[in-house]
Amino acid sequence: MTVGFDLESVCRASAIDVFKILHDPSRIPEWWAGVDRVETAPDGTVTRYTREWPDFAYPTAVVRPGRSGQRDGQVANSGTVRISCLISDIVHEWTLVPHPEGCSVRVRVELPEREAARVEDQRREVGGSLAGLVALAERSAAGA
Repeated sequence: MTVGFDLESVCRASAIDVFKILHDPSRIPEWWAGVDRVETAPDGTVTRYTREWPDFAYPTAVVRPGRSGQRDGQVANSGTVRISCLISDIVHEWTLVPHPEGCSVRVRVELPEREAARVEDQRREVGGSLAGLVALAERSAAGA
């Protein structure tokens, strides 16, 4: 059983501009609230380090669900990136949807029941991260 929540924001950048930032683990510290640095290994392993616990490694998976699956002639879930903490099993599924002003950035957060006490902390962290991602993408798209 899991608990979770959804957040959404409209971004004035294109989904491609947002995706380039979202899918690049090395850019996570630029927009994810509380993340100090990220290390990526040649095999694709991603490790996050937070400002609060700078010496504690959080192994992290960054994947595009359904990359190989086809639906109606298109790659399924092509606008989705799943970022998961491999210690806590908290899953952040980021989805980009076309919007007249650019794109809608949606994030679904799922926490295992054993992590349910962290829902409000996650809501604050992810809310700040969503705002950071949108602001970074809009600056990048504007050439700032």
